[in-house]
Amino acid sequence: MRIYEDRREAGECLGRALKAYSNRDDVLVLALPRGGVPVAFEVARALDAPLDVFMVRKLGSPGQSELAMGAIASGGIRVMNDEIVRMLGLSDDAIARVMRREQQEIERREASYRKDLPPLEAKGKTVILVDDGVATGATMRAAVLAARQLEPVRLVVAVPTAGREACELLEHEADELLCLEMPEPYLAVGYWYRSFPQVGDEEVRSLLHSRSRDLEKALK
Repeated sequence: MRIYEDRREAGECLGRALKAYSNRDDVLVLALPRGGVPVAFEVARALDAPLDVFMVRKLGSPGQSELAMGAIASGGIRVMNDEIVRMLGLSDDAIARVMRREQQEIERREASYRKDLPPLEAKGKTVILVDDGVATGATMRAAVLAARQLEPVRLVVAVPTAGREACELLEHEADELLCLEMPEPYLAVGYWYRSFPQVGDEEVRSLLHSRSRDLEKALK
């Protein structure tokens, strides 16, 4: 199975695989921050499409933050992993505390990333949701359900790498799923990259504004 050099190379590969959507005025690329933004930036550039972020947060289990009990996204969408909730015996209050914290982080990131950039219009367009990889599928599934509320005509999930089980789940949620690599066993997203540093807020802002400037120049 392929191991990507970094998120940029993964985005370039995705962009080539999505060439059927290039040079169209009805396509919008939405990145799941933060790791999905460098990937989506390369996709948007390859397709000559606008780029925006779509806020979604994993709900880490209390005491085991890496174990996803679900996810939330913009628009009040919540997706829960009922099996994890039952296994850990999580109470409604414990879940609510995690949800409040992650909702605050969604709101903080919305304000931080866009600043003077308004959210891009997705209604009536083909929306391509991009992340750097999918492990359990909870975060991307929340993003798909939330993005449906934006009323796109077509919803595409595009990732460089994902687990087979997660892909089977997402195939039923999205109109189209593009996953370039489905290694088994999946382990973790970062395992399939040689360079997988944490993406910071400043990098997200820089890429969003860079893509916005490129589009403005093209229209002049």
